[in-house]
Amino acid sequence: MSEQLASYDLEIGGMTCASCAARIEKRLNRIDGVTASVNYATEKAHVEVAGDVVADDLISEVVRTGYTAALPRETGSGEADPGDVLLRRRLIAAVVLAVPVIAMAMVEALQFPGWQWASLVLALPVVTWAAWPFHRAAVLNARHRTVTMDTLISVGVSAAFLWSLYALVFGTAGMRGMTHPFRFTIERGDGLGTIYLEVAAGVTMFLLLGRFLEQRSKRTAGAALRALGELGAKDVAVLRDGVEQRMPLARLVVGDVFVVRPGEKIATDGIVSEGSSAVDASMLTGESVPVEVRQGDSVTGATVNVGGRLLVTATRVGADTQLARMTRLVEQAQSGKAEAQRLADRLSAVFVPIVFAIAAGTLIVWLLSGGGASASFTAAVAVLIIACPCALGLATPMALVVGTGRGAQLGVLIKGPEVLESTRRVDTIVLDKTGTVTSGRMTLRDVVAADGEYEARVLRLAAAVEDASEHPVAAAVVRAAVERFGDLPSVSEFRSIQGRGVEGFVDGVRVTVGRPSALADGAVESPLDGRLLEAFAAAEDRAHTAVLVAWGERVRGVLVVSDVVKPDARTAIAGLRALGLEPVLLTGDNQRAAEAVAAEVGIRTVRAGVLPEQKVAEVAALQQQGRVVAMVGDGVNDAAALAASDLGIAMGTGTDAAIEAADLTLVRGDLGGAVDAIRLARRTLAIIRGNLFWALAYNVAAIPLAALGLLNPMLAGAAMAFSSVFVVLNSLRLRRFRSAAPHAIG
Repeated sequence: MSEQLASYDLEIGGMTCASCAARIEKRLNRIDGVTASVNYATEKAHVEVAGDVVADDLISEVVRTGYTAALPRETGSGEADPGDVLLRRRLIAAVVLAVPVIAMAMVEALQFPGWQWASLVLALPVVTWAAWPFHRAAVLNARHRTVTMDTLISVGVSAAFLWSLYALVFGTAGMRGMTHPFRFTIERGDGLGTIYLEVAAGVTMFLLLGRFLEQRSKRTAGAALRALGELGAKDVAVLRDGVEQRMPLARLVVGDVFVVRPGEKIATDGIVSEGSSAVDASMLTGESVPVEVRQGDSVTGATVNVGGRLLVTATRVGADTQLARMTRLVEQAQSGKAEAQRLADRLSAVFVPIVFAIAAGTLIVWLLSGGGASASFTAAVAVLIIACPCALGLATPMALVVGTGRGAQLGVLIKGPEVLESTRRVDTIVLDKTGTVTSGRMTLRDVVAADGEYEARVLRLAAAVEDASEHPVAAAVVRAAVERFGDLPSVSEFRSIQGRGVEGFVDGVRVTVGRPSALADGAVESPLDGRLLEAFAAAEDRAHTAVLVAWGERVRGVLVVSDVVKPDARTAIAGLRALGLEPVLLTGDNQRAAEAVAAEVGIRTVRAGVLPEQKVAEVAALQQQGRVVAMVGDGVNDAAALAASDLGIAMGTGTDAAIEAADLTLVRGDLGGAVDAIRLARRTLAIIRGNLFWALAYNVAAIPLAALGLLNPMLAGAAMAFSSVFVVLNSLRLRRFRSAAPHAIG
């Protein structure tokens, strides 16, 4: 009997740096059957459990670790976070009180008699109340015999303040008339004649400012996902016994028929049962042009009806809707970790003890070398304050949060961070033809009338007969005629000519529509004249389907039908090539039809006549040639190939099986989305690499400077705060990413 599997997402509170996230993750993973990933940027933990572990057990373990945890809850978009409010108050107090302390310490002209005692009074609330989050976290860490970035900050600030207090009370620093100039370098001096109140207050102020900006930016980065979750309608007008009943969306069930008036959001995924309208899906797909829908067409929840009144039959509700699936995919991507981030997490976990060792070593070396207590202490404090691994911990998750959120706005869903690495290496992209390069629906391309006939009459009579048929070619002809004429004339004595065509009486004449063999039974004279023969042959050469329309013993016209290439396909193929990818067309169609489509969109390599079960083998064959393969598909028969490829890209208009097997999903359902997806993924990866480089370079360069006494502790605090803010701001550049598709918004 297999173990019961479950997964939970927890909101984690109290984390102040990447080391906190690493610590919680380590504690959760110690529980038997638990696999946890804690994300500092999103402040969430994704936990998968096997066995009897439940959410309460996970929450209890997090609380025992010194943090808070809760299952996700819905909050209003305008609701202020109490933690953010308190942080802002601490920051305001720190700025108001610390700025005078810093000014007096840096400008000798402001050092009036007794200034040092005034500095003590002003600094005391800053290093106690304003810096309390750091001290509280340090105490919790000590209870659990661990250290984090907060421990470094608390020790550094406390040491600077306590040293200053000692020097004021027991040393010469408290003497009336004492002055000392501010310098950027460390000098030897009398330890008991020097105070560091500006360091204690200034570091606290800069770190609170950095944390406040970081929190603001993290909220901004996650705005796209929150907006996605808030897109849906809150209530719905359900039709019961011919009467509309307004009710909460949660009470809607599959099979209910609901009303959507112009300007209203469509409550859930469904099929139009009555009416026609235009639907604006820009908030889900990035497609700015409204889509026309009529009876029988599918519609998606959270899109907006901009035209007429619709009656829609619900087909998916709650967690099964496309909006809910999109939100889950984005959340999963944001909670995941790329390999580079896992390495950064491991570095952060051991970084703090190493920093304490370096600080202690700095103090000892300076003392042994005769540097004096003041200079030795200052260098050690600078090491403690400058060495912040927060930027390292934020490097990947912040870029992921912004990148995946921006992708969701553009209709591109990235499943996880490992996908980013795949997009960088891909050099070949395999495209399924039907539904990917082509629309997947037969469309009337041309009507050619015989001499003396009108195209409109040929189409109208043919469509009247075809209206009684369910063949895809018939459906294409009927759709075109209805769009042009509206109602069609009635047909009588309809007969299907097995496998060849249809016939029936319309407006008093017997009309036959079908292949040439279907006309043989009707004793049609001279089946094709020169003009019609030319049109028929041209259609056959292009692998299109040509059907003849005849009445009165003569062929009156030729209808040309085919699965048309999507409007953006040629531009998208050019875009893929510009990204360094070689497109390959894969189809079960015959070679001639495949080559005709390939020529139309600009693809040079064609794999035709491929059965569904052979698609995986075709992908594997390309991989054996040393190629890194991306696969784009939309059907059930593409799912295995999508999973086997190095990067699977599914059309959001396709089947659930294809979407589940893919790494990227294109909600819009057009090939241009593949270009956007790969561009966005590569841009996100580049931002991550840049973040990691600067975070590592910052620490590698700054710690030696601090240890050598070349960095004042207050400036070290400002630089440390800026490093985290820099990583966040660099990640937010992804919000400016624009779609390459001319019709897309954003």
